Parts: sequence; C-alpha cells; structure tokens
Amino acid sequence: MTEISSAARAELAPTGKLRIGINFGNFLLTAKDPATGEPRGIAVDLGRELGRRLGVRVEIVGYPSPGDLADAAKTGVWDVGFLGAEPQRANEIDFTAAYVEIEATYLVPQGSPLKTIAEVDRKGVRVAVPGKSAYDLYLTRSLQHAELVREQGADNAFKRFVTDHLEALAGLKPRLVTDHENLPGSRILDGRFTAVQQAAGTPKGRNAGARYLREFIEDIKATGLVARTIEKNGVRGLSVAPKA
Repeated sequence: MTEISSAARAELAPTGKLRIGINFGNFLLTAKDPATGEPRGIAVDLGRELGRRLGVRVEIVGYPSPGDLADAAKTGVWDVGFLGAEPQRANEIDFTAAYVEIEATYLVPQGSPLKTIAEVDRKGVRVAVPGKSAYDLYLTRSLQHAELVREQGADNAFKRFVTDHLEALAGLKPRLVTDHENLPGSRILDGRFTAVQQAAGTPKGRNAGARYLREFIEDIKATGLVARTIEKNGVRGLSVAPKA
C-alpha cells in the first residue's frame, strides 16, 4: 500500500493520538481482560496495528453498543471506528469495505411453526432485536409485516424474547448458538437474512484519512493479517470479507 501522507496522518490523528471507537457490545470482535479490564479482541488489535503504521499512540474509546458508537461520530471524540457499515450510518461516517462478515439469522422457540427465514415476515410475528445494531437497521428497511421489539444489547433482547414469549430473536449466528444452548428446544433457522459487514470508518470530512483507511483495510485482508488476528483471538463464526 502507499505511504501515508502528512494530510492523512493529520486527519486520522488530529490530537496527536489515534482514538479508536470500539463497540464492546460485539463479543466476537471485542472483549476486556477479566483481570485487568484492558481492551482486547480483533477490532482492538487491528486498531492498534493502524496506530503502529501511523506512528502514533492509540487510545481506545469504548461504547456499550454500535448505535452509541455511530451516534458519537459527529461529536469528534473518536477518529476511527470499527462497526457495521450500514446506509443509515453513512451520513456521518466514511466507511471502508468490510474486513469481516458475520451471518445473521433468527432463533425461534420450541414448537414454533416458523421453518424458514422468509416465514418470519408475517403479521403477528414479534422479533426481538438489539436496538441500533447493524442487523436491526437492515431489518427496519426489509421487514414488511413482522414487528421489531428493540432492547438495549443482545442480552436484553434474549431476555425479552424468553420472558414475553416472542416469536423470534434476531441475532448474529455465533451469538445465537449460545442462546440456543441456553434455551432447550429452540431452533436456529437455516440460512441468513443478511451478513453484517464489519468495517472501519472515519467521521465525514476527513477525505485523505478515509482514503488511507480504505487502503489499510484492503492491505490487512490481502496479507492475511485479518485471518491471523481471528485465529489469535480464537473466534469462530467470522469470515474474512472478500476483496473490495
């Protein structure tokens, strides 16, 4: 990839450090060390690699959900965020192509008559979903008949699904595997309604920085760094996104 220009460095690290926005609600990509509380995970590792290439210190700016991270883009408190690329977020954020893809589908309770993903979009079907997640935004655009029941975070969405006896729970497939194990008799529907495109982004108006960031993402996919980072963190259920 090309050498970073002074303009790109200034736009990506305007305070002299690289402030990386991280969604700690996505356990596949982020975590905190249980002993020290230190941020870790795939997105954190890739953010630190970007800082290394820029030659600046990295500061992790954490959020409990992707919606909170996206909403903060216009405040200038982070410089590069790692989150799902969705059209509703592109008004404030210049996204790269995806670096990983995560399939999203539905969990249904024991005895459910729903057999396929298409059957979920019916009148009377209530779907629990973490509010402002990438797949919530997708379903908001896509569902015509089913009702979305939004909760803060995947844990609360699962609890609402169980306690209110909802007809379906929308989620990332690796997370739904855990939910399925915790709810005997439940089923994960085959296939996917979308594949969440996990990308990097920078607030609008940083054009030189956005160009370098897009090159960075393509380089770490092509050289195998993304794949090695997934393996290092021991995460299953992710696919390295294809070349843009």
